[in-house]
Amino acid sequence: MSTTYKMTIAGCERELEMFAVNEHLDIAAFILFNDVEITEKAATELLKACPEHDVVLTAEAKSIPLAYEFARQGCGQYVVARKGLKVYMRNPVSVTVKSITTASQQTLHLGQTEVKAIRGKRVLILDDVISTGESLKAMEQLVEASGGIVVGKAAILAEGDAADREDIVFLEKLPLFFK
Repeated sequence: MSTTYKMTIAGCERELEMFAVNEHLDIAAFILFNDVEITEKAATELLKACPEHDVVLTAEAKSIPLAYEFARQGCGQYVVARKGLKVYMRNPVSVTVKSITTASQQTLHLGQTEVKAIRGKRVLILDDVISTGESLKAMEQLVEASGGIVVGKAAILAEGDAADREDIVFLEKLPLFFK
């Protein structure tokens, strides 16, 4: 099997490095960090397809640059669900999640400041890649617990069966590689 997977994302050609998830499955890793061109172009393209929103919510960490660029080009505000509690996070709201690319369960947290930013607002949930949808589900729970309204869910890539979902907006399908 090849060690890379070549694809075009928001008009940008990239070679994604392949990694084994387990003995039966490999994935092509899409790492948004350090890729300003795709971050800017993907945000522009995704914004065209997303519903109106007041705030963008993303999970720490890989999709933070995308959330920033969404906010810069669009609504002007984004919130990050943190993977660890910080001393400055008063009255946190927390949800546990298990992602395909993470070895163990994680907990996503919003502090009181982030909850206030979401309460009563139209929230677009944003990620770099949607695969199993578990991170999305956790972020939806955070929005509900914070009193916000989820108006849409979006990602640059939909991996595997996620591309068949009708409740998400995405730019490209990313296949899974079964052995």
